[in-house]
Amino acid sequence: GEYAFSPPLPFTQGQEVVGRILDWGEGVAGRKVGDRVMAVTSFVSGNGGFAEECLVLDDFCLDAPHDLDDTRAAGFLIPFHTALLALERRGRLERGETLLVLGGAGGTGSAAIGVGRALGARVIATAGGEGKADFCRSLGADRVIDHRSEDIAESVMADTGGRGVDVVFDPVGGAAFTSASRCIAPEGRILAVGFASGEWGRVDTAHLVNHNYSVLGVIPTGYVPAMREEMQQRLLGWWRTGRLELPVHELVSFEALPSALERLLAGDVLGKLSLAVGTSKSGSEPIRNGIPAP
Repeated sequence: GEYAFSPPLPFTQGQEVVGRILDWGEGVAGRKVGDRVMAVTSFVSGNGGFAEECLVLDDFCLDAPHDLDDTRAAGFLIPFHTALLALERRGRLERGETLLVLGGAGGTGSAAIGVGRALGARVIATAGGEGKADFCRSLGADRVIDHRSEDIAESVMADTGGRGVDVVFDPVGGAAFTSASRCIAPEGRILAVGFASGEWGRVDTAHLVNHNYSVLGVIPTGYVPAMREEMQQRLLGWWRTGRLELPVHELVSFEALPSALERLLAGDVLGKLSLAVGTSKSGSEPIRNGIPAP
């Protein structure tokens, strides 16, 4: 994958995990050995989750609900918290507006489809191939554009009667971002979330001004734990009441990780993969690690 930083070596990958607490550092309160949690790891410093034991960040460590299995819990935090933060807080998505989700069959894109629907938007998603298009539809997308055979901007404009979409959720960047800028409605909001294409979208300032839309960056860091907990409870509440669909992730063994990563690179994965890395030295349950599809 691509990283926005140069990690120190040795470096262990893996950003999201679910597992049980073995110990905690100074200043951490309210935890006990054996608590089942879902968390973001300290992978930036090399202590990622592709391991039997890892370090996690206390301010991004939440209790794992008993009714959410490990495979889905491992890939829940970053995609769904990012989607809710992006669409509601940053993008100000309103009920009845139209949302375009780029890369709808990927990890964060698939979460954005569900969150967009839960917020009352009409959702258009892009995907490459009929299998991925069907996956997006299963999550609630009202319309899916196959970018392999359709022009994104032209299809969106035709679908919206020439008006364009109100909000764009973009974890792809590159040419997809350019296409989105050609089909954004006046006063629309493009949310720059990631660069699965290998490059960030390039903002044409003159085009932005002349067409009166905004581009906003989104990253789910820097927010207080209380806000994360509030988002967590809302998301889980939507899921429990049938308002939000959670994809079932494929579970792969640690031995199969190299081939799984090659499949991710080739775009041959729906949503996310969850990695079973074995049992920790404490004898606790297997740790799962959520791996996002590009």
